[in-house]
Amino acid sequence: MKKVFPVLVAAVFTLSVLLAVPVTSAQGDLGSEDNPIQVYFVPSTEASVIVTGGEVMAAALEEATGLNFEVFVPTSYAATVEAMCAAPDSSMGFIPAAGYVIANQRCGVEVSAAAVRFGWPAYWAEYIVRRDSDIYTFGDLDGKTWGYGDPGSTSGYIVPSVELAAAGLTPGSEVQTGGHNQTVLAVYNGEVDFGTVFFSPALMPEGYAAWQTGDLPEPYDLTVDESYIGDDDNLYVGDIRIMDARANVRDTAPDVIEQVRILRLSAPIPNDTLSFGPEFPAELRQQIMDALIAFSGTEAWNQSIGSEDFYAWSGLEPIDDAAYDPVRQQIEILGQSEEDILGG
Repeated sequence: MKKVFPVLVAAVFTLSVLLAVPVTSAQGDLGSEDNPIQVYFVPSTEASVIVTGGEVMAAALEEATGLNFEVFVPTSYAATVEAMCAAPDSSMGFIPAAGYVIANQRCGVEVSAAAVRFGWPAYWAEYIVRRDSDIYTFGDLDGKTWGYGDPGSTSGYIVPSVELAAAGLTPGSEVQTGGHNQTVLAVYNGEVDFGTVFFSPALMPEGYAAWQTGDLPEPYDLTVDESYIGDDDNLYVGDIRIMDARANVRDTAPDVIEQVRILRLSAPIPNDTLSFGPEFPAELRQQIMDALIAFSGTEAWNQSIGSEDFYAWSGLEPIDDAAYDPVRQQIEILGQSEEDILGG
């Protein structure tokens, strides 16, 4: 398979554009100025948001550990896996379940922690359509145009592919949009019949029961004047805060809730990972883990990976490789190789 290393967006306390992924370690101890630890983020949301938040994380980690970090946002999930495998002794990455499984299979990338989002160790894929669409059941998706962000996205593509195939449904055509935000906007603009993106449960106000598995994905009675952007710049319906992928496009499409509805949710998916290259030093890995756990308790976390516009991680907790066996099984059921999923 031909390996291609596309243009990356990088940040080390300043923004810059790199023309290639570093493929060998520079001279000097790992974490030194001439051999910084390489931190990779998949481009599931806006690259500029990730770069800015990545700077905040890099600054916090440097202060806590005395190490130097360099942040990269590759142009695809495939490029992220390639980059980590190309730097086995100096890379760490925040990658979703399917990307981790493939990186582990390809070069032995190892998971250390999983995201926690508002108390949930898992998330879901949501199937979205326009509110004025005549699509009301899962079976109605047969023959319809499907929009998804990236074939390496667990919630955007892998899980929906398995579920569609298991139900005997075949989309009429597929459109790769480039990300969750773009998929929501493609549905919003009527460019595709349905899309698949990530779902995190809405946050219920005080006095209401918290959302539970099996509840309706939209736990509210929608009226046009109940959807709004609050003074805190978050998206609400009444007093209920929207946390799924639609919230990420609220600035571009403030009426997204009025125009786009959730058709259904997938089965639960193990949360995204913090993973390290297979030769990354164990003592530095633990040092970074401790620093990230401490960072997750600070306000700065919410300007970084904890931001709703970034990855919306509330925190992270240790996890082992076996937790991702269900994802491996889904990929096997799908009958696709890593080249099929990530591209070659």
